[in-house]
Amino acid sequence: MHHGKIGVLGSGTVGETLANGFLQLGHEVLRGSREPDKLRDWQRKAGPKARVGTFADAARFGDTLVLAVKGGAAESVLRLCGLDALSGKLVIDATNPIADAPPEAGVLSFFTTHQESLLERLQKLAPAARFVKAFSSVGAGLMVQPKLPGGRPTMFICGDDAVAKQQVAQVLDRFGWECADMGGRQAARAIEPLCMLWCIPGFTKNRWTHAFKLLQA
Repeated sequence: MHHGKIGVLGSGTVGETLANGFLQLGHEVLRGSREPDKLRDWQRKAGPKARVGTFADAARFGDTLVLAVKGGAAESVLRLCGLDALSGKLVIDATNPIADAPPEAGVLSFFTTHQESLLERLQKLAPAARFVKAFSSVGAGLMVQPKLPGGRPTMFICGDDAVAKQQVAQVLDRFGWECADMGGRQAARAIEPLCMLWCIPGFTKNRWTHAFKLLQA
């Protein structure tokens, strides 16, 4: 994992932040987009280990993939990758199933239920991929080397593949996080709504500089 190739799916801020984080650690990174040309400026600034391409290019390129698209687009993006290309790959799933409705009293709407997470839908669509939920409970500004009082914040992760989760725990450690493994894919039903909780102070008080920490005896 130390210098594996990373394919980042998504042309937004989260994709850019995580792509830059992996570049800082010495990885080669290909960012995939429906419109790769939109990412040329980033590529020029990001240096010789950065490239851009389609979603399919990113899926082929990466030993590890980072899914950083809008939740509503996640399934179609996996199809554009080519489901066969995802086979056996570690997919770090940073998505949240946010619905199009505006927040209500600061609380986002989701298009999933408490009985099914977006991660579970994605795992069903690409059963041979090794999905691990991570980076879904904090904003992009704090994803890489968060500097907060009280030490390292906690990233909650889950997924069915133990080896994949160990790899993600190593990534999180190098990105400045403590990792809390919550178990199999069903745990994403509890992890994804942390995004709602994280966003409430943002929408209600314009405060976006916080993260969660799990205290354990």
